[in-house]
Order: sequence, then structure tokens, then C-alpha cells
Amino acid sequence: TINAQRPVAGLHEPPVLAALQHQRLALETEGHWNVRTWVVMPDHIHALFTLGAKASLFECLRLFKGRLSPALRKHQLSWQDGYHDHRMRPDEDRLPVFLYIFLNSYRAGLIPSSEKWPGYFCAAEDWDWFGPLTNSDVPFPEWLR
Repeated sequence: TINAQRPVAGLHEPPVLAALQHQRLALETEGHWNVRTWVVMPDHIHALFTLGAKASLFECLRLFKGRLSPALRKHQLSWQDGYHDHRMRPDEDRLPVFLYIFLNSYRAGLIPSSEKWPGYFCAAEDWDWFGPLTNSDVPFPEWLR
């Protein structure tokens, strides 16, 4: 979890979201990480990714946040110091994490359950198994109870 400096929110606004997505792809192309799934919320990001061999978690997030800081400043946003992390073991069930990330915007009441949240991303190889579990790319109503 990476947080924007509060109380200001706006990470989900289209120009900021585009910059975040661009940097996600840049770090993947450079071999720093492989984002499996993420959700960009108004004031934070939840992400599940595997690290590449090029950098530590600290260095990877330093690059991500640092490269994005100028774009955030243009929208009166900034990052909180640090991040919250949880290292998953190889045998740990990823479904609860994918569900948590997928449902975050819906549970926060930011979007109706019939619509797709624009700040959600899932890698194609993960969507192959996770997507069919959803209600045509949106949550089942019972998931939100």
C-alpha cells in the first residue's frame, strides 16, 4: 500500500491515473517489477507484484514514487513517506488478495457494482484465472455485503 499525503485525494483523476499507469509499465519494461494486480484509489494504491532482479522493494518503490512526484505536484498531490508491505509466501493463496484489491473501490462506495473501476488493473495471465470468477468483470452483489 502506497499512500498519498492526506487529506488531499486525486490519484484516481484521469491525468494522474495515466501517469501512474505509465510508470507501472515503465518499471515493468525495465525489469524492476511485474504488477499482478493493483487498484488506484483517491488517496492510496494497493498493489500485488513480484520484484524483478534489478532492485529491492525499497529501491523499486523509491523509483516509482520519485518519478511520479513531479506529476503529482502538478495536481497539488504528494506521497506520504514510506509504504506498508506484506511479503507473500509462494504457497500462500492469492485469491483473497486479488479479491481485496478488486473490491476495494466498490467497498469504499466509489462506484456502483455494475460498473468497472478505471483504476483497477490485472495482468492478463492473472485475469485468465481471476476474471472468470467475477460477474462479467464486476463484483457479484453478495461480495459487497
